[in-house]
Amino acid sequence: MILAGSDSGGGAGIQADIKAITMMGGHAATAVTAITVQNTLGVHDVHPLPIALIEAQARAVLSDIGTDALKTGMLGDTAVVEAVAGLIDEAGAPAVVDPVMVAKGGHRLLPDDAIAAVRALMVPRAALLTPNAPEAEALTGIVVADLDGQRRAGEALLAMGARAVLMKGGHVEGSVLIDLLLTGDGETLFETERLETRHTHGTGCTLASAIAAGLAMGRPLPDAVARAWAYVGEAIRRAPGLGAGHGPLDHAWPVRDR
Repeated sequence: MILAGSDSGGGAGIQADIKAITMMGGHAATAVTAITVQNTLGVHDVHPLPIALIEAQARAVLSDIGTDALKTGMLGDTAVVEAVAGLIDEAGAPAVVDPVMVAKGGHRLLPDDAIAAVRALMVPRAALLTPNAPEAEALTGIVVADLDGQRRAGEALLAMGARAVLMKGGHVEGSVLIDLLLTGDGETLFETERLETRHTHGTGCTLASAIAAGLAMGRPLPDAVARAWAYVGEAIRRAPGLGAGHGPLDHAWPVRDR
């Protein structure tokens, strides 16, 4: 079950989540937290949904279909963070928490008090936390400018209660991109040459949802991350080039490879 905002451009948010989970072989159910007016050029408006409606969507799913994993994305404000934390507890399933704070085009999606709520309520409930460098810095106060910074911030997030952290390296400069998975058992590096492209809209949403699908299927966390990481990398390489700004990935590339 996905608890996140929508993206009218279809590249990120709920729309990307559904595509990724479907391509990974799972079934995606949703509780929409907000409706955005969005395209590749940015977020132009955000309309939060009432807390009662968010909770009703989630409970309708949980009471009938159930869920084997949850994925959270854009939450919007403190009240939504508090409600989603409660829903994670009710679901009793592992949660992949993508601490969405700023959209690709620069639009801020989370105020300071809500960041504090994510730190206090969502991080300790995360079976896996998937921050990029700016998000990790906001949550920990640790500068993330290189692999050492990724490691230190990830370790801090583990100490704050996350059971595992995937420190994404897309915002860290260098010709090699490194995503660092940290757990209580050690670390795993996922490395690739950086691909220079503007078509990376929705990469964080897509990666977190693809991982959640793997966990829902019972895959061990390192396997679920590796499978999702490879899927997203190929989706970036095959991006269709849509829009004049940060374009979407090719979520459906596995279908065309059959």
